[in-house]
Amino acid sequence: MAFTTPDEWDSHYANGKTFRQLGDAERRLLAEHAPAPDQGLALDVGCGMGELARHLSDSGYTVDAVDFAPGALTHAQDQTPTDSAVTYLVHDIDRDGTDGLPHPAYDLITFRLSWAFVHDRTRVMNRLRERLRPGGTLLVITPTTADVPDDRRDIALDEDELGLLCEGWHCAERHDADGLAFIVLRGPAPSQVTCAEKNKPSPHALTGAGVVVTDPAGRILLGWSRRRGVWELPGGKNDPGEDFLTTAARELQEETGLTADPAGIRLLALLMDSTRGIPRMTAAVRITTHTGEPAVTEPHLTIRWEWHEVTDLPSLDQPLFTPSAHVIDTVWPGLLTGLPPVHCYPITPTAIPEPAEQGEKAAELRHSMADQLVRDGYMDVGSTIEAAIRQVPRHRFLPGVALADAYDSQKAPVTRQTLGGKTTSSVSAPWLQAVMLRDAALQPGDTVIEIGSGGYNAALLKEIVGPHGTVITVDIDPYVTDRARRFLDDTGYDQIRVHLGDGEQVPGTLAAPGSVDAVVVTVEARDIPPAWINCLAEGGRLVVPLRIHGYTWSITFTKHDGLLVADRFEVCGFVSLQGPGYRPDHTVKLRGGEITVRFADGTPTDTSRLEAALDKPRTERWTGVTIPGQVPFDKLMLWLATHLDTGFARLAVDKNLDTGLLERPSGSDAATLIRDDSFAYVLYRKISDDGDGLWEFGVHAYGPQADDLADTMAGLVVAWDRTARDHTPVLTIHPAGAGHPAESDQQVITKPCARLTFDWGTSGPATADTASCQPAGKGAA
Repeated sequence: MAFTTPDEWDSHYANGKTFRQLGDAERRLLAEHAPAPDQGLALDVGCGMGELARHLSDSGYTVDAVDFAPGALTHAQDQTPTDSAVTYLVHDIDRDGTDGLPHPAYDLITFRLSWAFVHDRTRVMNRLRERLRPGGTLLVITPTTADVPDDRRDIALDEDELGLLCEGWHCAERHDADGLAFIVLRGPAPSQVTCAEKNKPSPHALTGAGVVVTDPAGRILLGWSRRRGVWELPGGKNDPGEDFLTTAARELQEETGLTADPAGIRLLALLMDSTRGIPRMTAAVRITTHTGEPAVTEPHLTIRWEWHEVTDLPSLDQPLFTPSAHVIDTVWPGLLTGLPPVHCYPITPTAIPEPAEQGEKAAELRHSMADQLVRDGYMDVGSTIEAAIRQVPRHRFLPGVALADAYDSQKAPVTRQTLGGKTTSSVSAPWLQAVMLRDAALQPGDTVIEIGSGGYNAALLKEIVGPHGTVITVDIDPYVTDRARRFLDDTGYDQIRVHLGDGEQVPGTLAAPGSVDAVVVTVEARDIPPAWINCLAEGGRLVVPLRIHGYTWSITFTKHDGLLVADRFEVCGFVSLQGPGYRPDHTVKLRGGEITVRFADGTPTDTSRLEAALDKPRTERWTGVTIPGQVPFDKLMLWLATHLDTGFARLAVDKNLDTGLLERPSGSDAATLIRDDSFAYVLYRKISDDGDGLWEFGVHAYGPQADDLADTMAGLVVAWDRTARDHTPVLTIHPAGAGHPAESDQQVITKPCARLTFDWGTSGPATADTASCQPAGKGAA
């Protein structure tokens, strides 16, 4: 029987026992399939007494040799020359994972006579794949069950286990090394998880429970079915007169040896589908408190039980039993995609306790993120926003996202995409959420409507407005609202109202006119619909990512005398609003798609003669207006967009089709002015390398009117520098048809629902003498 503890192995070595020595066939295959590259690094897992590690060192590798038995490494160290390039480390690859390994990546990873002793093989293999350098090799040298006595079965792999080992790689070769299987694996190739059915069940087996049970680190337990060849959750059919919770606890104990605490068992939903024409009902059960260690108690049914990282489930190399997949989807909606249809009947929501170890690590990361947001100036110490961010478990709204990424203050994880890869839902970056919460200026007891759901931001809002406040979160996508409802229930925020509907219209049906203290929009809006304004109380706040001429700013408005007045702008990016309120940009492709001209607001200008303009010599103006590197200049883009409403567009050059015809603008695109047969766009060049560098704004223009357009654009850049560089405009929202004429020094952008009036607080014309602009290359290509 195989040893399972370090003490058993230490006793084995203390008694002078060893293992099969490295044979000539193995040496030959190692030289053929794993020659050492220049400065090659190798990891020998389960190195035992170090014979393979020493051989790899002699072959040219620097070797990290790990084993969980200290006695093995003592013997290995005694037999290793002092000048050998081998480092020995006590490390349990199953329990400790890969974080404690000396190097981040290896050219070669080996398991000689040790892979059969790895318990959670799928998880370990996934982590080791991540540790392979490009072009690296993973070798498993193992006995097979066909070549060992029955009582030594636990030291060897059978053909099914060898087949599982070879899945998920571009290259998997098997060779014979004097009776040992010599497996060569290259090119990790994780695949999309699929679902599979078992054989046709008998009718009495079609009512049962599937159990999601996790360890303290949040890993989920799955068993590999011996007969059906699928991963599945613990669980099974009901005995006569048995309820689903009793079934779940009994099946867990019978199948795995784990004992569940009844206080930690939750019935989440009933799931109904059919298999082979027979109706099937599965209870989705969550168990959060249990004792014992998983064991194979029914070997005729299950080969082994493994703890899997939740983030690995979407790319399992082997099939997942369909009812198990449906139960997992009940716990973590959206984690698995492409599931067969099922009818889901949710049970009354109950908060689900979090695994202790995962909770502790998440809390540490959450507080670290909050500290970073305070240091960066996004929120104040002691504020209700800080308290909310330290309280709400962001990671529980992001299954499938690593904890470190969930708590990265700059990352906005995607939660839903179209088949074409377009993002339709995400959770905003924490820094931006903190800014928008600050700008909403909410107080305890307030009522707030969130447009664009996801769950996490709604939970933050609830923490801020408190038990006597009201939070309503709205989304047009039922997938998003279902997901938000599940996560809010699981984390104890079931008092938040989740509403499915068009966010542009439903605020008028969810709240009485003038009764809402804030509307927080977490999707990019192309307009300000009347429902948002009407539901706000006087003095109420609207925080919205508003797209103006293709640029998006998170803008904070306050309602005064029935109008919205903006006092804060923050450049940002958001997923677009869906539904009738979405209006796509008008785009024109030039020169076979090399150049794209985009009109986001206003009436598109005739671009039919721009192809000819590109054949004209280029006119340049360099303005003398400079800006240090790393300093944002989004207000210049807003200045240009508001002063060039007619003919204003954005120009981009496809880097894959770029022929050098235009100097490609840095970033995504450039502010552009189009008039008839000519156009001019703003770009910048580096003129100094001091510090972060110094950059100068300039204009390139093409076509018969190039001189005039270059002068106009350059003049506006100079005027911004002289009169508005340090200004934030006052933006007032009027209904589109209202009779509020603009003053002479105000700029107006008209949208279908709203008229945007900008007052930059400057006097005189918004132009400047361009005599000081450098006409470099004027009239020349």
